[in-house]
Amino acid sequence: MPITRFLNGPVFSPADIVILSTAFEDTLRALNLTNRDDPTTEIVAKKIIELAKQGERDPVRLQERAVQALTNEPPAAAGA
Repeated sequence: MPITRFLNGPVFSPADIVILSTAFEDTLRALNLTNRDDPTTEIVAKKIIELAKQGERDPVRLQERAVQALTNEPPAAAGA
């Protein structure tokens, strides 16, 4: 299930959607979510979209922050 399913309206440019899609797929892999019908995938998508609406556009940071928010893990150390 692509992240575009969860986007409402033309808030993001096509380039942004590529970034969000990359972060979404990477986050699903990091969380070992293979069942796209799992309700958690929607939570992941909404979190990434929320972070992007706040201005984040780096797919790695989107993925890291989404995983952190969903697992309550502390952020990775800078430069680690």
